[in-house]
Amino acid sequence: MACNSCSTGKDGQPKGCKNNGTCGTDSCNKLTVFDWLANMSLPQGQEPFNGVEVRFKNGRKQYYKNTENLTFSIGDIVATQAKSGHDIGIVTLTGELVRVQMKRKKIDINDEEAVMKIYRKASQKDIDVWSSARDKEEPMKVKARQFAIDLNLKMKISDIEYQGDASKATFYYTAEERVDFRELIKVFAREFRTRIEMKQVGFRQEAARLGGIGSCGRELCCSTWLTDFRSVSTSAARYQQLSLNPLKLAGQCGKLKCCLNYELDAYLDALKAFPKNDTKLYTEKGVAVCQKTDIFKGHLWYAYEGEWMNWHVLTTDQVKEIIEKNKAKQKVPSIEEYASQLVQDTKTEFENVVGQDSLTRFDNPKRKKKRRTNKGKQRRRQKQQNNAKK
Repeated sequence: MACNSCSTGKDGQPKGCKNNGTCGTDSCNKLTVFDWLANMSLPQGQEPFNGVEVRFKNGRKQYYKNTENLTFSIGDIVATQAKSGHDIGIVTLTGELVRVQMKRKKIDINDEEAVMKIYRKASQKDIDVWSSARDKEEPMKVKARQFAIDLNLKMKISDIEYQGDASKATFYYTAEERVDFRELIKVFAREFRTRIEMKQVGFRQEAARLGGIGSCGRELCCSTWLTDFRSVSTSAARYQQLSLNPLKLAGQCGKLKCCLNYELDAYLDALKAFPKNDTKLYTEKGVAVCQKTDIFKGHLWYAYEGEWMNWHVLTTDQVKEIIEKNKAKQKVPSIEEYASQLVQDTKTEFENVVGQDSLTRFDNPKRKKKRRTNKGKQRRRQKQQNNAKK
């Protein structure tokens, strides 16, 4: 459930997280926002902002009003208002930075439907009920998936989240088509004896809730810091000259990786200096067509129509010069005159970095050493044999 630092004190009151929610456990904050306004004083006459950011299971965050003007710090376990009953969460942000976050997400602090109240710091009884409800979620998920299979519903229940007072359970599911789950809700209510809420999420949101390790060896961006999901198309891979291999371009959600958009703007800016790939070069020898581009080196490979095996390397400046002459209805003799010959030095030199052993010491086989014999011992043995014969 939680780390050892998220325990309670001797008086039964929660001490909160000593690591300010950065220890990485399930109940701590995974999407921490650095409060760079914490040590700055407010202007004279300005009242402190009464908004508080609270995090729930799997990175879900909501904003609440601190109507009682209670003192909260990052990592405190608090009881918040819900549509029915109350919920338990962890404070992730307080102060003026909450105003900035709410303004960025276009949330009005005076909207009673969007922003509810925060009641108090959670008592030990609240934490015990919350902990026992969280322990039920995993076995419930196994049963819920089996019920959906028995009813032949084309859906996948990815996660279950209990409300803090254990009065309601939210079932998150993914489905490619519309699902009629009215009969499933009746089965859930009869089996689990609680109020049921079904919420459909996308495949990217499902991967963000479950988490995992990406092909880069790091945690998934969607489960650590990425909060908004932008559409990713195959054109992003084409601009970056990546092979359109679905196994390599798809993430754990089955969709195209979000990281394909990270460097896309830099590639688009670099491609502005390149002519279009469908631009043909007209020469006296024939028409040349672009076959390949190297964005980092600024080179383009052209081949004559009918001679697709022979490629010639040109720089962007050379291609632009030929295009300008073609626009003036002039043909260059051939692209070979402009082609820059790239000579790559494939010779590799090795150095003796150890300073003692030779790198070629194992190239020649070792010679067998001749066994040395002691001539003195042989003479004594010969004398002994001669004496014995006499």
